[in-house]
Amino acid sequence: MSDIRNKLEQLTDEFEFLEDWENKYRHIIDLGRKLPQLEPYQKSDSNKVSGCASQVWLISDFSPETGLVKFSGESDSSLVQGLLSIFIFIYSEATPMEIISLPPAEVFEKLGLNDALTPSRANGLKSIAAKIMAFAHLNS
Repeated sequence: MSDIRNKLEQLTDEFEFLEDWENKYRHIIDLGRKLPQLEPYQKSDSNKVSGCASQVWLISDFSPETGLVKFSGESDSSLVQGLLSIFIFIYSEATPMEIISLPPAEVFEKLGLNDALTPSRANGLKSIAAKIMAFAHLNS
C-alpha cells in the first residue's frame, strides 16, 4: 500500500472512533487548527480556489529534485480549514502519479464526507480537490 493510501487509512481509522457527526466536525476543525498560517503575500488571487463559498487559498509546490508535491493552504472558515487540512495531509509529500491514483471522490466516500456536508461545502471541497488534481496532472 502506498504512503498516500496509508494516510487515508489512518484518517479513516480516526473517523471510525468518532461516534457522530458532531464529534467528527469537531475533529475536522481541530485538524484545521494545526495547519500553519499562510503569509499575507501568499493569499494572492493566483492561489485562491474559485468555487468556494469561503475564502480558500491553496499553494502547490513541486520539487524536481525529490519528485514530490507539497501543498499548503488556509481558509477563513474553520470547517473548510479542517477539510483543507485533510487534503493537505493525504496529498502532500506524494508524487504526482500517487496523487492521481487516489481520486478525491474515494477520499470523500471513505471518510463519509459526501453525506455530511451541505451542497455548498461539498462543491467547495470539490473545487479544492480539482485544483490538487490539476496540479498533479500538470507535473506528471
